[in-house]
Amino acid sequence: MNASDDGRSMPVTIRILDKEYRIACAPEEQYGLINSAQLLDRRMREVRQNGRIIGADRIAVIAALNLIYELMSERDTISQQHERLKAIQERLTNAIEPEVPSNPSPGPQPTGVDAVEDKV
Repeated sequence: MNASDDGRSMPVTIRILDKEYRIACAPEEQYGLINSAQLLDRRMREVRQNGRIIGADRIAVIAALNLIYELMSERDTISQQHERLKAIQERLTNAIEPEVPSNPSPGPQPTGVDAVEDKV
């Protein structure tokens, strides 16, 4: 979240694990902040319901690790898909545009109109 430099930031109250936090953010970022807080609250409640972890700070760390792991997995998947698409695009380009030899063989040169040899 980037608090706006022009003084337009507003405090937004979010609730995570029954505790309220006031966070300043630009009006255009409020929706994303609220959705992020709701997701974090859900994930922290899931961790707490598993019963093995006690303490809000530990619950927050485990929830954050889970979210980051999912984010990194998605990033890796997107990267792999991007590489596959690049390979497909290259194959399509090669199929459509045949390779031009790097050293064209000397052959007959195209003839044009040469006014020097014309006789009137």
